Amino acid sequence: MSTSRTDAAVRARRRATQEMLERLQAALAAAARDHTPVTVAALARTARVSRTFLYQNQQARALIEQANRVDRPHPAVSDSGSRAQPAWRERALNAEDALAQAHREIRTQRTHIAELLGKIRDLEHDLPEGSLQRIVTENTTLKQHVRQLTQDNQQIQERLTSARQNNHFMDKRIADLEAQLVPYLTTPPPPPRP
Repeated sequence: MSTSRTDAAVRARRRATQEMLERLQAALAAAARDHTPVTVAALARTARVSRTFLYQNQQARALIEQANRVDRPHPAVSDSGSRAQPAWRERALNAEDALAQAHREIRTQRTHIAELLGKIRDLEHDLPEGSLQRIVTENTTLKQHVRQLTQDNQQIQERLTSARQNNHFMDKRIADLEAQLVPYLTTPPPPPRP
């Protein structure tokens, strides 16, 4: 039984390693397609593997070395700049578009904020002079009134609880007295004496 568990664990480990190697190959292919430099940190991030795996696994190291050899131009080849140039040009254009979009969004947000601030100023100007102080005073008075009502409500709740307890006590007392009177009510009265 122990051997079957060990075999299952080994198979699971090999399967996980194979999946990591496949992700690494996909990341290397993407780096070659985009003409980006191959670094361990970037590969680990893209392939979702640890750097330790890339350093310790022999197959992973071999794949990285092979990619670096293919990526490294020979001294006789001089068109390495022309190969990377379209990718960088495309990235630069995408970055410019994103920057322009961000500027448009910032302008829109600033315009919206300015409109809202204008509405607030308009509302403040529509108030007659001294009304702000009157509103603040009324607000304070209302808060005090709410506080007083809350206290009154709490006192009434306490009184109601006490009244319920008293009522419950009285019900018990009445039941006890009725229980004491039951023998007298069920027994017939004695006959009158002649």
